[in-house]
Amino acid sequence: MFYVFHGEDEFSQSEQLAAFKAKLGDPSLVALNTSTFDGRTVTLSELRHACDAIPFLANVRLVIVEGWLTYLASRRGAAEKAAGGEGARDEPPASARKVLEDLIAYLPHLPETTRLVFVEPKKMRNNHPVLLLAKSDPKRGIVKAFEPPKGDALLDWITARARGHGGAISFPAAQLLAQVIGNDLRLLDGEIAKLMSYVGSARPIGEADVRLLTPYAGEADIFQMVDALAERTGDEAVVLVHRLLDGGKHPLELLSMIVRQFRLLIQAKELVGQGQRATSIAQELGLPPFVANKLVNQARNFTLTQLEAIYRRLLETDIAIKTGELDGTLALDLLVAGLA
Repeated sequence: MFYVFHGEDEFSQSEQLAAFKAKLGDPSLVALNTSTFDGRTVTLSELRHACDAIPFLANVRLVIVEGWLTYLASRRGAAEKAAGGEGARDEPPASARKVLEDLIAYLPHLPETTRLVFVEPKKMRNNHPVLLLAKSDPKRGIVKAFEPPKGDALLDWITARARGHGGAISFPAAQLLAQVIGNDLRLLDGEIAKLMSYVGSARPIGEADVRLLTPYAGEADIFQMVDALAERTGDEAVVLVHRLLDGGKHPLELLSMIVRQFRLLIQAKELVGQGQRATSIAQELGLPPFVANKLVNQARNFTLTQLEAIYRRLLETDIAIKTGELDGTLALDLLVAGLA
């Protein structure tokens, strides 16, 4: 039987593979009967040799190939443009299509004792021949896509992960983690494990815990600062700017976050003008829904013409700081005063 794990969520892929191995039995025997290949160097003959081997003191053999299907697709495209050029492995580039055809012919004849797993770092097209083969014969081939969660799905993942670590997390704390770390699941899991060790099972992880123990949560003040600017609350923005500067932030770092915020506001304003709601804007911009909702509300504080003028002002401020025309702190003070 063969499996295809594909997508950019490497963390969930690795966990799925570990769970898959655990189900095969004694870890020492599983390790003894596992072969792992790099898709950039493996040949079909090497793969077949590993798959056709009889398990040793076990019921099954596990063969893992990393990135081969993606690599074959890229080689095939190159081959069609430059037949006869220098190839990868033992085969010339022009044979990439033939290798894929031979693989498709071989997969239905995998020994019953073999579990072949293709681990692909990118999402594959639904019309890929190996995926089509699995779809046509689900008893022999299984496909699972791994994409990093976004929006509400990411918040659900954080909540479930805290529960999996034996505790709980408050919704504001989950929002803060999602905001400052994003959907890097491996990094998120490490932070959740650390926070759980700190609070134990006595109470849920709170927002204050995240701010105390997660170094990235220091960036939350930056988000508060740009939110204050977008909401045109100048007094709050000035206080936050100087708090960040006193904490060691460089003026250009703060400016880059302000630029990002107003770029998102321009995009949100345009999408609202096209009739889109916050939920679809979140998907379009790859943002959590609560962030998209906030952007939509903030965008109401400006006309599109005003936002475009502000964006030009941001460019002028960037140039003034980098050329030494203005001191960075003074430039930010003038910018905040003008925006608010």
